[in-house]
Amino acid sequence: MTLARIAARLGLSVTTVSRALAGYGDVAASTRRRVAAEARRIGYHPNPIARRLQSGRTDAVGIVLPTGPGQFDDPFFLRLLAAVGPRLRDAGLDLLVTTARPGAEEMEAYRHLVEGRRVDGMLLARTRVRDPRIAYLQQQGMPFAAHGRSITRAPFAHVDIDSEAAFRDATQRLIGLGHTRIGLIGAPGDYMFARLRRAGWRKALAAAGLPARHHEAGEPTEENGALIARRMLTLAAAPTALLCATDRLAVGALHALSAAGLRAGRDVSVIGYDDLPQATYTDPPLTTIAQPIDRAATLLVDMLLALRHGVSPATLHRILPARLIPRGSDGPAPRPRAAITTKPQGGLHDADTPAS
Repeated sequence: MTLARIAARLGLSVTTVSRALAGYGDVAASTRRRVAAEARRIGYHPNPIARRLQSGRTDAVGIVLPTGPGQFDDPFFLRLLAAVGPRLRDAGLDLLVTTARPGAEEMEAYRHLVEGRRVDGMLLARTRVRDPRIAYLQQQGMPFAAHGRSITRAPFAHVDIDSEAAFRDATQRLIGLGHTRIGLIGAPGDYMFARLRRAGWRKALAAAGLPARHHEAGEPTEENGALIARRMLTLAAAPTALLCATDRLAVGALHALSAAGLRAGRDVSVIGYDDLPQATYTDPPLTTIAQPIDRAATLLVDMLLALRHGVSPATLHRILPARLIPRGSDGPAPRPRAAITTKPQGGLHDADTPAS
């Protein structure tokens, strides 16, 4: 038996060698290094399946993306997975990814992973104001870390971006450029990020004595961004600037402006959020807000590892700043212009009523 050979050569027990190779903290770091060096010398590699069966752990972390089959196209999720995956691999953990539509199908996916003991940790993204996924994982005692905040009594490990401050600052930027009619193309209000970004927009307008009059929301797609922008442009006192909850909504708004014969940055200013790769290549390039995805991914993995070692989730929370990236899609407020007349368009999903 190879473990016995290592133990005999180093004068250790087989149990100590086994626990050293598994990385247990109750074995001194110097001993773990000696055991690892000897294992390398003789070419020994632990059987991962046997180790998992022995420890009762899967060494797998799950993430359920809230989207339907064939709709795995949201760049935010792709960037998060690309950042999280290598960090989990470096920690010796696998990433198990699945998709499910929000609601009953999504919760069933969580039960399948958690109660089926397919993972021993979870990552959450795009949290909701009152998130049933968080409540379920807390009830199950499953370690998890979330990208985003939520309203809940029990603390949970999370990393979030200060998007309220980011939208307050972006609105102040537009006010400084002379805009007094600043519309918000938001995301549905059950998303926590949507609530925070709307709050930042409202607070900046209130501080300047301006009304928060133009607000509609839809699922963050290019189609909805175009539909909402098109409707806002037909208003009698149409907004001269559009603040968009995501870059995808902003890209749609740019298309609506172009179709109406308007130029972003000259006739109507547009600011997005996410700094997706396509934001550099829109016409004009999109002024947007960048969030530190790589830093957030590192913190999420660190928090999950800490939870697996018994650290309280009450101590694991970070809010990171965002950064505005000025490009060509925003500029000084234009002179007053007449409303644009277009035929009403259908197909908007999850729209909020305009705020007063």
